[in-house]
Amino acid sequence: MPKVTGVPLAVRVQETVVGVLGRLPASVRARMAGPEVVVDGASLAVDARLLIKSLAGRKSALVVDDSPEVSRAELDRNAPMLRAGRRPTPAVTTSEVVLRGGQGPLDATLYVPASSGDRSGALVFFHGGGWVIGSRAGYDHVGRFLAERTGHRVLSVDYRLAPENPFPAAVDDALAAFDDTVAQAADLGIDPSRIVVGGDSAGATLAAVTARRAADRGEGPVPSGQWLLYPATDLAERHPSRERFGRGFLLTDDDIVWFQDHYVPAGVDRADPQVSVLYGTIAATTPPAHLVTAGFDPLRDEGERYAERLREAGVAVEAVREADLPHGFLPFVHLGPRFGEAVAASADALRRMLD
Repeated sequence: MPKVTGVPLAVRVQETVVGVLGRLPASVRARMAGPEVVVDGASLAVDARLLIKSLAGRKSALVVDDSPEVSRAELDRNAPMLRAGRRPTPAVTTSEVVLRGGQGPLDATLYVPASSGDRSGALVFFHGGGWVIGSRAGYDHVGRFLAERTGHRVLSVDYRLAPENPFPAAVDDALAAFDDTVAQAADLGIDPSRIVVGGDSAGATLAAVTARRAADRGEGPVPSGQWLLYPATDLAERHPSRERFGRGFLLTDDDIVWFQDHYVPAGVDRADPQVSVLYGTIAATTPPAHLVTAGFDPLRDEGERYAERLREAGVAVEAVREADLPHGFLPFVHLGPRFGEAVAASADALRRMLD
């Protein structure tokens, strides 16, 4: 597994501090988080308030110097903090896998829990980051958590990023990665009839597009399910939650515009279903979905509208709103009890899909 090397002392200290904060008594953490934040009757979780408070003064939690390269480097630099002092458990082993992508090989990491035996179902996972930033290395702790919690294999895939490789590079890589996982299933210890595609944020969008494309093509394998955490489903229109939560809740409206403009080239129709899954005809053969939205997320409404569209098409959907959380909570699994609870619930839903 590629690791973030040369971790600065300041980041190691911050990792330790974050771990300690997460274990403080609830009453202490609530006082540290500051005043309660209530919107539309929902109260923002203490975990989220603490995290947002720690970022006070930053224009964006994700975009640095208006630069994809600098933003990626900053995210990689701070990735160890998300472990909150935890070290990899021997209950999960890893190996490197090379998959066939849309135009060349893709690196991936296979997480195998000790409880899975010689053969199990698998999640083909695509990381978040607005199609511009993020990596499987930064999501290493997520892959380990999901594998151990579900008892099934997790294959975390690095796909091509924009703006160097704009749409449709990432969606082509995602479908090709799923197809090659099926092709390599026997060697990977995976049951090809139990492969779920999933991810968070932009990765969830890629998983949703992959599920749709596989169902629509008429031949070839189709995922057994789709596990979608707070996906971006509509890059063509604005929904009310963009106005309500576009400032002050980690993912900003400016961030969304920045990511979308880097991902989608000029002249591409943003209502193309491969860009925005909210559009187009949804086949009834589209795999069943577990779709999670966050209450304080500017993408909340479009995600919930997509759940409705899937249902209208006759697709089985389990839709969950984590009402007190912001966008992006999956990688925060170790940063506080509420984050951990929400991610564990989604992982349990994934386990039911893979069982």
